[in-house]
Amino acid sequence: MRKLAAALAALSICIPAAMAQEYPARNITVIVPFAAGGPTDTVARLIAQSMTGTLKQTVLVENVGGAGGTLGAARVAKAPADGYTLFLHHIGQATSATLYRKLPYDTINDFASIGLITDVPMTIVTKKDLAVTDLKSLISYIKTNKDKVSYANAGVGAASHLCGMLLMSAIQTEMTTVAYNGTAPAMRDLVGGQVDVMCDQTTNTTSQIKEKAIKAFAVTTKTRVASLPDLPTADEAGLPGFEVAVWHAMYAPKGTPKPVIDKLSAALQVALADRTVMARFAELGTEPVSKERATPAALDAHVKAEIAKWAPVIKAAGTYAD
Repeated sequence: MRKLAAALAALSICIPAAMAQEYPARNITVIVPFAAGGPTDTVARLIAQSMTGTLKQTVLVENVGGAGGTLGAARVAKAPADGYTLFLHHIGQATSATLYRKLPYDTINDFASIGLITDVPMTIVTKKDLAVTDLKSLISYIKTNKDKVSYANAGVGAASHLCGMLLMSAIQTEMTTVAYNGTAPAMRDLVGGQVDVMCDQTTNTTSQIKEKAIKAFAVTTKTRVASLPDLPTADEAGLPGFEVAVWHAMYAPKGTPKPVIDKLSAALQVALADRTVMARFAELGTEPVSKERATPAALDAHVKAEIAKWAPVIKAAGTYAD
């Protein structure tokens, strides 16, 4: 009996090792919990293309939008822990822990971290014909016309929702919020003049700003971004201390064998050093994180720190979703 138990124990150790050696043997799917065409989708497709070359198997992106990213997250949490279903999400992975009263998964315990990808600055933008010239005059306009000014976001839990929540808190003025099912339709209506204001990632706004399809007033980082050098920081433009960046990261279902996680993390690090990825990120106003941050341990620590950071902000705003 002892010999049988020992044999089974040895087999259980060998299976993950053997699995990692042959992994990946087929296509890998990366779930993006938002609609195609949005900033998180853009990041995912760039990373997937590079990882395809490294892993010698096609890395596909599948968009599973809805409920502020929680539908896609729930699908990954319940997926087989074999490395063939991955998850790429932004800051919402941390904020959802407080934002939603009930989640069908545990943000910390149902996912295995692979690594951080990028920190994306946000931009405060408006429709192009809004009669304001700078951030101070925009804030004054919002305060004076608060019942008429509309704020677009990509849905509860989206980066644009979170930035808007902080912006309204910072200027102590509520705007009429218009929630969309994804970033692309929200931006389309901003460009079309159906809504007034938005705060969204440079990965979604840079091209529209450069084409003058929308007006830009500030970037929400401590320093200006290289792709938009003439755009002041919020601090420079008259909103002291207003700072928010949206980080993206990759996960697998909890229980995915460590050798598989290590192989995926290594492939992610190759992607972040890929010149094509770096160049495209630069065009979009962001850059890859350092190699030290693109690791499972760094992401574990980051998610816990972000949950602690955002929980009081969300609770103070009194914004929750069922």
